Amino acid sequence: MYTKDVAKLTNVHSNTVRLYEEWGYISPVPRLANGYRVYSSLHVKQMQIARLAFQQEFIQNNLRKFATKIVKFSGQMQFNQALTAAEQYLSFLQAEQSYMLKAVDAAQRILQQKNNCITLYSHKEVAKQMQISEETIRNWERNGLFEVTRTNQNRRIYTELDVQKLLIIRTLRSAHFSIASIREVFEKLKSDQQPKNLHVLLSLPAFQNDFYHITDELEKNLKLAIVNVKLIIDHLHTLK
Repeated sequence: MYTKDVAKLTNVHSNTVRLYEEWGYISPVPRLANGYRVYSSLHVKQMQIARLAFQQEFIQNNLRKFATKIVKFSGQMQFNQALTAAEQYLSFLQAEQSYMLKAVDAAQRILQQKNNCITLYSHKEVAKQMQISEETIRNWERNGLFEVTRTNQNRRIYTELDVQKLLIIRTLRSAHFSIASIREVFEKLKSDQQPKNLHVLLSLPAFQNDFYHITDELEKNLKLAIVNVKLIIDHLHTLK
């Protein structure tokens, strides 16, 4: 097969096929005496893996890093490593999907004022529960995204409402909202013109439209990425 044949089979421009070889996404392609590239079925499979990996819009930087790692291993014919990376990617995507759904549920619970739970959490427990570092939460606090109650021993304690607000922040950060943008949203609580109650803030049409649009887009991209990585795993099993 020549470049144009692979391009047609994988629905890309011929230049993309050449670039993928240059970037190491497919294995080195043998040349004929006249310089023409000659591709095998392996190259087609590697192209298909790369196309699946990069098909969706990458809202999160971590997703592109995972996808690139898989494609690079595939291009180097390290298929066991590529399979391991793909399985890790799938677990990551499923976890992100779960946290996104929890954030939507958290917003709904806040709106409905279903926060009667008196459970208190430590800083470490909250970080573990949301699978983020303790330093990330401290950074959000330092940047004014939320305030946390402290004990007499100066230890942070979190209520269920705090955790739900952190889930919302986590989702907005996952969708590439800057800390400054998130802070601007929550600073409305402190203004004289806006309500000083989180329940009321989240009920504002502007916030609801933005937040639910963001989560819809995030869910759509995560679902597509999950479908695609499962197909990648199937492809890699045939190459092992």
